[in-house]
Amino acid sequence: MNEQWTRREFVKTAAALGAASAIATPAWARAGRSASELRVGVIGCGGRGTGAALQALNADPGAVLWSMGDLFPEKMQPCLEYVQSELRGIAEERGTTAGAHKINVPDERRFSGFDAFERVMASGVDVVLLTTPPAFRPQHLAAAVDAGKHVFCEKPVAVDAPGVRSVLESARRAREKKLSLMSGFCWRYQDQVRETFAQLHAGAIGELHTVQSTYNTTGWVPAKARQDGWSDAEFQARNWQYFHPLSGDHVVEQAVHAIDWIGWAMRDAAPERCFAVGGRQTRPDVPETGNVYDHFSITYEYPRGVRAYHTCRHWPNTPSDNSMYALGARGSCTMKPWTNEHVIAGNAAWRGSAPGNDMYQREHDVLFGAIRLGEPVNDGVPMAHSTLLAIMGRMAAYTGAVVTWDQAMNSAEDLNPNAWTMGDRPTPELAVPGKTRFS
Repeated sequence: MNEQWTRREFVKTAAALGAASAIATPAWARAGRSASELRVGVIGCGGRGTGAALQALNADPGAVLWSMGDLFPEKMQPCLEYVQSELRGIAEERGTTAGAHKINVPDERRFSGFDAFERVMASGVDVVLLTTPPAFRPQHLAAAVDAGKHVFCEKPVAVDAPGVRSVLESARRAREKKLSLMSGFCWRYQDQVRETFAQLHAGAIGELHTVQSTYNTTGWVPAKARQDGWSDAEFQARNWQYFHPLSGDHVVEQAVHAIDWIGWAMRDAAPERCFAVGGRQTRPDVPETGNVYDHFSITYEYPRGVRAYHTCRHWPNTPSDNSMYALGARGSCTMKPWTNEHVIAGNAAWRGSAPGNDMYQREHDVLFGAIRLGEPVNDGVPMAHSTLLAIMGRMAAYTGAVVTWDQAMNSAEDLNPNAWTMGDRPTPELAVPGKTRFS
């Protein structure tokens, strides 16, 4: 992982190095603009895009929100108003007027439709925030790298293996072009969690033989009933979380955070295979809840008999849990970051002491710090591998098959073989193990 950055550390270092420390011939320099300005474009203006836009502007004194894009035009104004309001609040708290210059998005730089991402990237931005539904992320990332943009890419980075392979190629090309690529796997930038993994990797519990993670919640976002005039594509896009071609199912879209802990614990080494179960027991059987499952349980098998277990569910009126447990030759580790419990029991007993931090903000602090210093950050391989861990778990649950890492990585299954346009679109079927086939 990259060196941790606080905002204070970044400002201090940037002041010491001066504007000349920015990367060689970046877009803003070629355009003859001030080195103090970094133009930001947000692609996907829902809740995560809104948060990412604010965090990007807070990460760098010269960051300016320059353009916006979303499939649905009505999403942009609430996003913009929220960011403006938060910036005003921050300025008032600090007793300054700073921040007013950070919004520069006239109507002609607000784009809607499936091609909005292309128009944002052509609008003169330096950094793009990719926060659309996951199905579009491989395409958008490839276009961003082609256009020479630095990228914040929200998790998961794909919904199928062709998408993962595309992301790996984009990450390789970003490295060649010296572009920064920051992932949305935010726990890797949370100091208490980083401190815990540093202990595990230093051998505090000995050689790992078992890891368990959970992402159990009581519900998900409210589904939207179909409205008059909505095409099949619009109906699915407005309920994207509930259709696995768009979200990857909740094990990929949401629980991937806890699956990423498994990958991290294993130093991002690939498992040999996995098997899984899953299904749909409590989710209402109505059209707007699509074809996604409401629970998964996955077993990953690693070399030397090491195993990792993951469970996730969306069951109302049941306990929530988002934790990781690790067992090693000389002890055990319990990590419950939502309640700040980071404990090792055994020969080297330990309790975490790192202060908390805003992991979402830290990601952007690191990204913009890397851009300014000309020392690119690239999270491409771990973000792609953690996404594939979740995808192979879904594959195993949907089919009932044992799925190897190589099978998952080389799978030909393309969940979106036809380009998205507004109009007719088939409704994806609910997977049935033993009937649904691996491809």
